[in-house]
Amino acid sequence: MPAQAPVKAPVKAYAARRPLHAAIPAIWPALSAFADDWRGLGVSLALGLLVLFGFSQGWQCPIFGYGTTEPVSDSGIIRLIYYPVYACGLGLAIPAWRRLLDAAWRTPLLLALILMCLVSVIWSIDPDTTLRRFVAMVMTSACAYTLAARFSWRRLSEVLALTFAFLAFASIVMVVLFPDKGRMTDLFPGAWRGVYDEKNNLGATMAVGFVSAMAAALHNPSRWRWWAGAAAVMALLVLMSTSKTALLSLLIGVAVIAALWMARRGPVMAILVSWGVASTLVTLAGVILTAPNLLFSLLGKDATLTGRTFIWDGIMRQIATRPNTGFGYGVVWTTEDRWAPLAKIVAVAGFRPYHAHSSWLEVWLALGIGGLVLWAVVFAETWLKGLWRAIKGDGGYFALPFLAMFSIESLTESMTLAWNDLRWCLVVLVIVKLSLKGDIDGVAAAPRQTSRQAAK
Repeated sequence: MPAQAPVKAPVKAYAARRPLHAAIPAIWPALSAFADDWRGLGVSLALGLLVLFGFSQGWQCPIFGYGTTEPVSDSGIIRLIYYPVYACGLGLAIPAWRRLLDAAWRTPLLLALILMCLVSVIWSIDPDTTLRRFVAMVMTSACAYTLAARFSWRRLSEVLALTFAFLAFASIVMVVLFPDKGRMTDLFPGAWRGVYDEKNNLGATMAVGFVSAMAAALHNPSRWRWWAGAAAVMALLVLMSTSKTALLSLLIGVAVIAALWMARRGPVMAILVSWGVASTLVTLAGVILTAPNLLFSLLGKDATLTGRTFIWDGIMRQIATRPNTGFGYGVVWTTEDRWAPLAKIVAVAGFRPYHAHSSWLEVWLALGIGGLVLWAVVFAETWLKGLWRAIKGDGGYFALPFLAMFSIESLTESMTLAWNDLRWCLVVLVIVKLSLKGDIDGVAAAPRQTSRQAAK
């Protein structure tokens, strides 16, 4: 009799007997590698994501409604929601307490600036509010310290990228499923705003998200396709927001990341990049000095920067009355007495602003010339540390691009010493990471045993 071919088992029967978890590495190898890289650190990853998402404020409008951000953001119920966020930040401090103490030791100027906000209770026009908001700002800064102390740049870049990727996904869901909420309706109709109340907020957030995703791709080459794809989506959201300021920030982030990557290709490329950066800065300075209207038109702004110069005029008049002390931390824009600084700024500006639209003027208005000088020193020191760590090669791919973006945006937006705010959290995070020695996780993961060691 001729030999019969062996009977093959049906594919369906084999698939039924195959454990589901055994199919995961074959289907999603990158997901399996991600889970393997973060093994033993899942709790820290979850806590970090909750902290960053909490400070992103991307949950306020979907929960409390659009068009209500300003009055609701400082309400009692919002303050209660932030308490779990603070608890998550403190949870990150437990395994990294030694590195956290080292971080505090290495950032005395930043701590002095934060402490000055408490001291301003002495001259504040509303001491109770100053004290309450100081506590919120301290907790925001403390969470940033714990994030910087807990994670290396490689891991931190993925924590940041995951947070912004979720915000991007949620924004797309709001635009597609709830277009009356996810898009602007009255002003700038059709512009995407996603989970935020205003299109510029979405644009600015996604610009930073793009930098974080690209940093994650460069720090984690095995998952570069994931993060490059996420970065492309975030860049698309910047475009759909139609925010020209966010687009400028995005271009700056792209340029700095590209410069960092090229500079690390060798000494010749580093020299060429240095010359290119210097030439760009000189050209930009020339445009600002000789043709400012051209710059305004590129940004889609008029010579008043959409009314900001009127606000600054009113602020400078109030600063002139108390240049040395200011009016106290966090109180100028909510103290609505007819004799308070806000009423006089409104009289000059012609409308009611909610912040100074300048980080530098905001600090001067709150803390006086002493606080402004101290912030300028912290700012300059951070840039020097960032450049030095970039030269050494252990400064990560996120710090310098973010600093460049922040430096531009801080001229027209109030971000310094903000409470419950992701941007200030990231500023403190970068300052601390650049100050810490080395680039390691706060607690090294325990080495896994090989099969031979396990057999013994």
